[in-house]
Amino acid sequence: MRTTYKASHARRRILIAGGWSVLLAGTLGHASAQSGQPAAMPGASPSSRPREPLRIGVIGSGRIGGTVGGLWVKAGHPVMFSSRHPESLKTLTESLGPLAHAGTVAQAVAFADVLLLAVPYGAVPDVAQQNSWAGKIVLDATNAVSPRDGAIVDEVKANGIGTTTAKYLRGARVVRVFNFTSAGDFARESHRQPPLMAVPLAGDDAAALAVAADLVRDAGFEPVVVGGLSSADRFAPGGELFHQVGSAEEFRRAMAQ
Repeated sequence: MRTTYKASHARRRILIAGGWSVLLAGTLGHASAQSGQPAAMPGASPSSRPREPLRIGVIGSGRIGGTVGGLWVKAGHPVMFSSRHPESLKTLTESLGPLAHAGTVAQAVAFADVLLLAVPYGAVPDVAQQNSWAGKIVLDATNAVSPRDGAIVDEVKANGIGTTTAKYLRGARVVRVFNFTSAGDFARESHRQPPLMAVPLAGDDAAALAVAADLVRDAGFEPVVVGGLSSADRFAPGGELFHQVGSAEEFRRAMAQ
């Protein structure tokens, strides 16, 4: 398992993946604010610009983490799946080949350019306290579910799930994504015949949204930005866009209703 990389190389790869669209994404966000409508991602093909693989850490390697992380491995990204018991991930990583690694959560955080958070929501405060998140892009695929997750569900209902995650992961660049439907849908619909399945995103950081959108495409889907983190409840459980499985055109129609 490769666990050491030069920090400067990691920063360069984030700039390559995300920096290209900061101005464009900012323009989209400004237009959205002026019009009152959610911003849509630019339609450029991922192949229209060179991109290097990103090191991805998966925190919570259950159905969502294992499925989406596996799609990224198949797309050529090195992925570290993490658990409190990394030895339990041997079958998963061996099935995916040499780009798949296993480690602890702390090792995944240190390894990664980008993190996928896919733990039960009740575990978020503990995971947050045990690691440093400053500057990390975190793709938040969690959902707060009663009664599994306890009292934190009330906080999510009061403040919104995107805002709550950002509060606990202090300093992280949070994007809500990959939470709106089941792991089975992601496995089944990845790289389907066009039109691709739409995957909604929400975030306040334009460059982090651009990186997340590229990774949605690499996993075989079409990204649709719903808005800032405050809009993330729209595609969380109980929101009108939760489990809105369809094309980007169909998803945008549902957003406009």
